[in-house]
Amino acid sequence: MNNPLIRLFRSKIYTAFVMLVILIFFGIIGYRFISGLSWIDAIYMTVITITTVGFGEVQPLGVPAKIFTIFLILTSVVIVGYAISIITEYILSRNNFEDIKQRKMQKKIDAMSNHIVICGFGRNGKQAAKKLQAYNKPYVIIERSKEIIEKLQEDHIPYVFGNANEDETLLEAGIEKAGTLICALPSDADNLFVVLSARQINNRMTIISRASQETSYNKLKLAGANNVILPDRIGGDHMASLVVIPDLVEFIDNLGIVGERNINVEEVKVEQLYNAKNTKTIRDLDLRKNTGCTVIGFKDDKGEYIVNPEANTQLVPGSKIIVLGRPEQIERLNSKYNIEQEA
Repeated sequence: MNNPLIRLFRSKIYTAFVMLVILIFFGIIGYRFISGLSWIDAIYMTVITITTVGFGEVQPLGVPAKIFTIFLILTSVVIVGYAISIITEYILSRNNFEDIKQRKMQKKIDAMSNHIVICGFGRNGKQAAKKLQAYNKPYVIIERSKEIIEKLQEDHIPYVFGNANEDETLLEAGIEKAGTLICALPSDADNLFVVLSARQINNRMTIISRASQETSYNKLKLAGANNVILPDRIGGDHMASLVVIPDLVEFIDNLGIVGERNINVEEVKVEQLYNAKNTKTIRDLDLRKNTGCTVIGFKDDKGEYIVNPEANTQLVPGSKIIVLGRPEQIERLNSKYNIEQEA
C-alpha cells in the first residue's frame, strides 16, 4: 500500500518496536549486574516489571535494584503506552483509509453511465475486461474474492466487492445506468439469477451471459439474456476449424487485438460520418482512398447484416458500417471523422 499516511504509521510502529527491544535489553542487563540474577531470572524480572503483572520478586531487591526497578517501570509505561497507541491508531487509520478508498471508488462508479458491468473476474471475465480495456470502454467488476479485489485495487480498476446475486451489489455497480451486463460467473444457476435480477432493474441494457451446459441456453434466454455464450462449444469448434481451415482461422484470429491498442476491426455509426460532405452511400465515403480501411460489413437500421456490402448501399440513420484495416489505418479513420472511443 503506497499511501503516505500508512507509511508514516508503519515507521512509527518500527520505532516503537525498537524502543521496546532496547527497554527489554536494558532491563535484563540491569537485573543481571545490579542484583546479580541469573539470565533467566533477569529476563523474568524484566518481563513482569514491564508488563506490570504483579508477580513476586525472585529474590529480595537491594536499594540500587529498587531504584532501577522504579526507573524501569516509569520508562516502560511511557514506551509501552506509546507502542499501544501507535498500533491502535494505525489499525483505525487503515480501516478509515479503506473506507475512504471505497467511497472514492463508489463515487467514480456513480458518475458512470452506459458502462459495462462484468460479474465475476475469472478466466472469461478477465478476457472480457482485457478486450474492453483495449477499446477504452468503461467497465465495473463485481467480485466477491478478497484476493482478486486487492489486485483490482492495485491496477486501479473500478470494482464492487460483493455477491452479484444481490440486488444491492448490482445497484452499487450502477446497473440502472449500465449499457451492458456480462455474466461470467462459473455457475449457470448464479448467472441465471443475476440475469433475472438485472433484467428487472434495467430492461433496456444488453445482457450477455456465459453458460457451461447447453441445457442452460434457453433458460438464460427466457430470463432476459440477449446473447448466451457457451465457451466449451466455441473452443471445440475453434479447434476443429484449425484442422479444417487452419489458415483462415489464423487470419481471423489476427483480426482481434494483438496488443493493447492494436485494433484491426472497428464498427462506426453512420451518424459519426455525417460530417463528410455529400455522404449518402459507401461509395461517397471512399474510405479506402481516404483512410486505407475497407468496408467489410453493414448493419442497417433494422438490425440486418450485409457482408461485403455494395458500394451504392445507402447510409441511413441508425445503421453501422464495419471496417477492416491495420491499426494505423483505423487510427486515421477515427482521426479523420473525429470518432472517439467512449470513455
